[in-house]
Amino acid sequence: MLKSNIRSLVFGIGLVGLAVSVFIVNQSFKSFTRNYEPLSPVDSAFFNRPYRIPDEVSFAGERVPLENFDTRESLDRELLVTAFRHSSTILIIKKANRYFPVIEKILRENNIPDDFKYLVAAESEFSNVVSPSGATGFWQIMAATGRELGMEINNVIDERYHLEKSTEVACSFIRKSYEKYGSWTMAAASYNSGRASVDEQIRIQKQDNYYDLLLNEETARYIFRVVAYKLVISDPARYGFDISPADLYPPLSYTELKVDTAISNFSDFAAKYNTNYKILKFLNPWLRKPYFSPRPNKEYFIKIPDEGMRTRVFGGNSD
Repeated sequence: MLKSNIRSLVFGIGLVGLAVSVFIVNQSFKSFTRNYEPLSPVDSAFFNRPYRIPDEVSFAGERVPLENFDTRESLDRELLVTAFRHSSTILIIKKANRYFPVIEKILRENNIPDDFKYLVAAESEFSNVVSPSGATGFWQIMAATGRELGMEINNVIDERYHLEKSTEVACSFIRKSYEKYGSWTMAAASYNSGRASVDEQIRIQKQDNYYDLLLNEETARYIFRVVAYKLVISDPARYGFDISPADLYPPLSYTELKVDTAISNFSDFAAKYNTNYKILKFLNPWLRKPYFSPRPNKEYFIKIPDEGMRTRVFGGNSD
């Protein structure tokens, strides 16, 4: 009898607790709904509307034939993916402001159209990534290609991580492809898949226009992805991104120091220039070890942060 009464008491306490919990949740929900402001029709449209393709689109001065349904739909696909891939695309827009000035200058010096800077967004999203196939750095250069074009690549130094040098190498490849195909669009496609792959499809299909060729899916999407990044980065607001100049990552501020002797410890080296190992490696990702062994008779330049760079770049928005 006692056990039965205890069980009844415990059950009754449980019911009271459940009722209190339901009451609290209900009141919290009412409070939330009272204070919640539903999305306005404009805000709702941001999440639901597709973005209209401009009437005229070009890449490197070459017209994209939007009158072809397959061309228009391919660009539409990449524009939708880019515009609605919000966090990644916002980061790309922010980083572009930092790295474009460096890339634009080198493209200009090599007489490569400015639009090729958008290849970096498609290749690596402005990050020093390594692909499953081993392509490395902002420009995703394979080791064999890099060495063939004069890059130093070993376990101590890997110039595929060097923004300026990798951009120079990319320019060299693109220029040779343009001379071969007579088309900047085809040159960009060959950068993605390699010239041998493009040549094989030209031979099989008897077509030499990118927009008329059936290519592997990655290369078939490549130019459209690049063009989509061009459209979004050039005019973020048109595609729903409310980004102010203060939101963009500012260019890095540094001095280049000529070095031609070995450095045994980068931590000590960094301290001599009022910085640390972390920032030194951030500015010089091509230095792959905590030490440095230069080749004889070769000049190297290590970037040293200017005074206040870290505060300006990492500590808040630039003036």
